[in-house]
Order: sequence, then C-alpha cells, then structure tokens
Amino acid sequence: MTLHLNLFLHDTGHHEASWRLPESEPLAHIDIAYHQRIARIAEEAKFDSVFLADSPVLWGKPSRRPSGKIEPTILLTAIAAVTTRIGLIATASTTYNEPFNLARRFASLDHVSGGRAGWNIVTTAGDDAAQNFGLDAQPAHLTRYDRAAEFVEVSKKLWDSWDDDAIIADKATGVHAVDDRVHTIDHVGPHFKVRGPLNVPRSPQGHPLLVQAGSSEDGRDFAAKHAEAVFTAHQTLEDAVAFYQDVKRRAIEFGRDPDEVKILPGLVPVIGSTEEEAHALDAELERLIVPEHAARQLAGLLKVDHLELDEQLPADLPDEAAIEGAKSRYTLIVELARREHLTVRQLIGRLGGGRGHKTFTGTAVQVADQLEQWHRAGAADGFNIMPAVLPSGLERFADEVLPILRERGLFRTEYTGSTLREHYGLPRPAGQFAALPV
Repeated sequence: MTLHLNLFLHDTGHHEASWRLPESEPLAHIDIAYHQRIARIAEEAKFDSVFLADSPVLWGKPSRRPSGKIEPTILLTAIAAVTTRIGLIATASTTYNEPFNLARRFASLDHVSGGRAGWNIVTTAGDDAAQNFGLDAQPAHLTRYDRAAEFVEVSKKLWDSWDDDAIIADKATGVHAVDDRVHTIDHVGPHFKVRGPLNVPRSPQGHPLLVQAGSSEDGRDFAAKHAEAVFTAHQTLEDAVAFYQDVKRRAIEFGRDPDEVKILPGLVPVIGSTEEEAHALDAELERLIVPEHAARQLAGLLKVDHLELDEQLPADLPDEAAIEGAKSRYTLIVELARREHLTVRQLIGRLGGGRGHKTFTGTAVQVADQLEQWHRAGAADGFNIMPAVLPSGLERFADEVLPILRERGLFRTEYTGSTLREHYGLPRPAGQFAALPV
C-alpha cells in the first residue's frame, strides 16, 4: 500500500522563525502567486493534495510572525486555475458559518477545480473567535461538536439535492433540468432549519472530501463517523499507533469501512545532506525564535498567566477536563514537557517547528526511513508534510525524499486519477435523493 501525502501549505514554512531567514518572503501569506508556485511544485511531485489551515480570528501577535490569511476557498480557487490534478483542501469552521453558504462554497470549488475540493472540518476553539461573532465566550466543547455533526449532515443533503442526471440541457424541448430531480431537503434540527435545494448542481465528486483534525474523545468519534481523512499530531510512534487503531475501531462501530478513513499524522522534516547540516539548520531556526513571544503564546494555550522560561511547566496546570478548546493539543504539549522534563525554553524550541507535530531532523534517507517505519508499524496511511521552511523544504523533500520512497514502492510516480477522491482511493458517494419516487 502506497502512502498518501498532503502538503500543509503555511506561508514561509511551519517553523515560527522561518520568515526571518534571508531566503524567506515576508509577505508570502498574502501573495497569491507565491501560493500558486508552491502548489505547482507539490503537483509536479505528485502529492495527493495541498491544505490550508484557517481560523476566523487573528491568531497570535502580528509582531511575532506573518499574520492574517487570504480566505482559503478563494485562495484555492486561484490555485485551481494553475494546477490540474492536485487536491485542494480548505479549513472552515462549523461554529461560525452556516451550512447553506459553506456547502455552496465547497461545491463551487469542486466545480471550478474539476473535482479536487476537500473540506477540513473544524469546530474552532477560543473566546477570541467567539467575540468576532457576537458571543462573549466560545460554546462548550460538546455543543460545538453537536453542531458540527448536524452541519455536516445538512451539507451532505444540500450537495445531494441535485441528482447527477438532473441537468439534461434539451434544446429541442426547452428543458434544461428536470424539476423532479432537484430536491428540497426540508431539514429541521436542533441547530439548523434549511429548506434547500442548493443553488449549485451536484459537483464532480458528489461530496468534497471530508477531513477532520481533532483528536479529543469527541473529535475521534466525529472523525470515525464523518471524516475520510484525519490530520493528527503525535510525538511518539506508540501514541500514533494507538490513535490509528482507536479511530479505525470506532469507524467499524459506526458501520464504516476503516480503509475509507485515512490517517495522516503531521511531520515537520528538516533535511540536510548530512545529519550535521540538518541539525545546523534546526539550530539556526531555534536561535531565531523570540522566546518571550513564544512563552506568552504557550501560556495562553495552557490557560496560565505566566511561564518562566528556564523552569519546567507549573505542577498545577488546569486538568484537561477543564479545557474547552484544543483539548488534544493541550494534552500532547503537557505530556511532552512532563515526559522529557523540558524547561519552557526547551519546550518552545521543540514546538517552534510544528506546534506539537513531530519534527524530524536528518538526511533524506533518515526521513524516508521514519515515514516507512510509521507506515509499516500501523501508525499512518500517509502524512501531512509540514516543511519547516518554504519553498526550500518542499523542494528538498520532493527532490531527495520522494525518489527514495518511490524506489521502495511507497509513493506514486504518476497520478492515476483526476479527482481528490481518486487520489485517496475513496468512492464517489451516491446521491441520497436519487432513488426517491417522484
């Protein structure tokens, strides 16, 4: 079984200090041509997809690193114009959107791209996001996931509200579409009341690929029930294997084929011609971190007022049960710090490259070995590749790591399909209204 590889496209790279390198473009985050260039490199390398994270809030201090993002479905539409095969996955929140508008945006992206759209479904943690939408505080964790489940249900109904054969475009009779093949959905639920139909015909993939990135208990259930690809973060192989087995088991309990839930842990590769060269780049990036900025950001995530840089995390951190947002990332960071007895300064260095995702520093062969080990151990169906520095980290991964994976039979040499679902080996869902009597 070959690997699925997604490129997590993040301005100048995933290391928070990447923008300070001489090679970096400080305005990359708002440069469409830059993103198009990165996506073309990934497509030439035959990645399954590119992915854009997003949040309805300005994340972090603008003084710390490039801040602000172009809305991802708009940016991916621009990328669709200069690519032909690579999948296009955008993050969008179920807490601060409405199903009709969001279903329309993703169906439109699927049409524009010829069947390459994917939706990374997030519930959005944090009071700062809530306060941008007229709320004082974020809804409770379980409430956000209940809304998300219904949001996805409504979106699927809307995507299916046109039968595949609704449009006949019969010029002789003057009938463009068969009215009985376009359906109201008449959804009424705890969070939404939506009549439908969608004002976009059924898209090439039927449904955009559904992706999920939460690893809390609620997140795992949501992924097992709804997601077709899962982006996750793990620091150890043992934790990754346990997560993989758990989500696949839950998928079976929901009556799904576990092979149709692809698990992709994040990996931040820092590659050198030698180990020494790779570690020198890693050290340079760590040197460029502004620790005071990073400590304030970490304190906010851990829900404490202040952290001492040269001390370990406080013993009296809040219990995970009291955390209403980013539960799994909170646990991962605390466990990493406790397990390795890291000071705050050391922890910041470990998190600087991937915000909790696994960073691996070494040669191309060593990176390929790491990917193969995790894959064969049953920890991953593929990986969410997060270069510490862009574009150079992607170019080096494509030029040096991918040939090794291909030699080992672990990655494609050419695309065999044209849609994102085909890249991931996933079926096109049948329309749920097509069999209804008219």
